[in-house]
Amino acid sequence: MISIKPLNDLSVYLSHLVKGRLWLKVTLGILFGVGVGILINPAFGLVSHEMSTTLGSWLNLPGEIFMKLVQMVMIPLIFASIITGLASNVSGNLKSFGLWLLLYFVFTTVVAIFIGVVMAFLFRPGKYVSALGGFSENDVPQAVQESGAMVLNLPESISNLIPVNPLEAILRGEMLSIVIFTIIIGVAITQLEDRFATPVMRFVEAMQKICMIVVGWAMRLVPYAVFGLMAALLSKTGFAILTGLGYYILVVVVGLMILMGFYLLLYFLFKRENPFTFLLRIKDAQLLAFSTASSAAVMPLSMKIADEKLGVSSKVSDFVIPIGATINMDGTALFQCVTVLFMAQAYGMELAVFEVLLITVTVVAASIGTPAIPGGGVIVLASVLKSSGIPVEGLVVIIGIDRILGMLRTAVNVTGDLTATAIFNTWYGNTASTN
Repeated sequence: MISIKPLNDLSVYLSHLVKGRLWLKVTLGILFGVGVGILINPAFGLVSHEMSTTLGSWLNLPGEIFMKLVQMVMIPLIFASIITGLASNVSGNLKSFGLWLLLYFVFTTVVAIFIGVVMAFLFRPGKYVSALGGFSENDVPQAVQESGAMVLNLPESISNLIPVNPLEAILRGEMLSIVIFTIIIGVAITQLEDRFATPVMRFVEAMQKICMIVVGWAMRLVPYAVFGLMAALLSKTGFAILTGLGYYILVVVVGLMILMGFYLLLYFLFKRENPFTFLLRIKDAQLLAFSTASSAAVMPLSMKIADEKLGVSSKVSDFVIPIGATINMDGTALFQCVTVLFMAQAYGMELAVFEVLLITVTVVAASIGTPAIPGGGVIVLASVLKSSGIPVEGLVVIIGIDRILGMLRTAVNVTGDLTATAIFNTWYGNTASTN
């Protein structure tokens, strides 16, 4: 049997972020960014339009560097983490484990989308925005335009989940295809003799450590990145973008809070333990997720907390959390659903029941493949809008406030992953620990 170190050992690369209260630095970065952005906005009168544009570009630089660094290592990190989790996992129960885990993730995603639909129709945030038109496609980032060009064809999408060319899937950032490819390779590795599998696993472990070192470097930029992104945003649009869309933000936040309550209910039903004690135990992972807006970057810390504070078998957490960080995006699914309906309402579009059901199916498929990186939810959201016949140009408004909502929904996503880990440990923890 191959000797695999628990993935939570990689949390050492994130420990300084927790001890240094990164969440507090990020909060201060947001506040200072808002202040500086308003001051350098041409409407305030201190600087000219040209100077404001130049300052905004430079202020945005740390954020761009941070997102590029995180995106650069996320695919190899997830690839290595899933393979390691599979190779060290419950070989006899892997088929049952994986099937029930997938069904659980689909179930919680559907619940999240149901909450989003109810919130959007109950409070109708789009009615407070008379129109979102007037945005040219040049205002929308290229990645969003390209994603928006994809129209959902369900049979073709299902067949395309298995990548013919894995390198092409990696270049396109097709996360669900990458996960399926990785699971196939990981299961195949478990069938190798130890003399062949051992060098492969040593290489995978080294890949993980290299990726986490780079992630650690990127995380040091987070306070400056958030400061710069907020300042650059408000230097272009002004404070009105936050106040004008405040009701929409409130609807999303309330929906995320309800989803958190659902997780706590699940935890209580399956674990028969105080759910608020569970929240206290996982607060470090939630704060780091809020700070970084990347559930994949927090994976090692989530595993460490699951093992040491929740009493989860490392073989369960090593399997559930990397997959959950990639495909269990309940907070993102809720955000996408509310946003699609918000956009339809803002454009004055009345959707039939069938169209809402189609949007629901589309959001389920899209959320499963959402990259676990900052801004990933908005990029995939464009394909949902396009397939629903809603103009993608209005996304420029959502992109402006996505950083705030992104941090909140990432904290919810990580909570969902840890809830799943604790629940599945009650079924597979004892079995896993004996293998």
